[in-house]
Amino acid sequence: MTKTIGRGWVAVVLALVALVVAAPARAQQGGTGTPPEMVATYQTLADAILAVKATEANLVRTMLGAAYAHAQMELARAKTAIGAKDMKTASAAVESLAARVGQLGSEGDNAIGAVRKRLLEGGHHHNSEGEKQGIYDEGYVVVTRAAKKSFLDASKAIGQMAQAPQVAALEAEWAKVQAAWGTLQPAK
Repeated sequence: MTKTIGRGWVAVVLALVALVVAAPARAQQGGTGTPPEMVATYQTLADAILAVKATEANLVRTMLGAAYAHAQMELARAKTAIGAKDMKTASAAVESLAARVGQLGSEGDNAIGAVRKRLLEGGHHHNSEGEKQGIYDEGYVVVTRAAKKSFLDASKAIGQMAQAPQVAALEAEWAKVQAAWGTLQPAK
């Protein structure tokens, strides 16, 4: 994959060099604007850059979707264990549920946070305008500040239930998770 991407960039650079070398000849022929071939190449590069941004958003949505699905499974496991009066399994499921909901709020685990930090250090802000407006925390792609707060508050409340989990209390917190999750779904 990296070799393919590397070759693609090499091809773009070579095409730009060829156009730059040809530019003086065009200028002698009376052309004063940027050669159309160079504009077309820059357009293609812009398309690629914007596609990478869309891919990043899709990747983050996929990661969050997986975390949400795992959280649903842990909720079901906890409820089943509570019903069976297996409090050891219920407690473990509730702790795992709290961790999954926390990952929703932080848009991934620590490994993903390290990638986000690297992107920020490189100057990449997926939602720079949203950050300026206070809608997103720095570097976040999908999770808004409001959704982050809802997820993290629910994660904390769920985690506190681990010692004595109750179905009704879990369902009440899960309803908050579902509401926050609904705000993150792209418009159809």
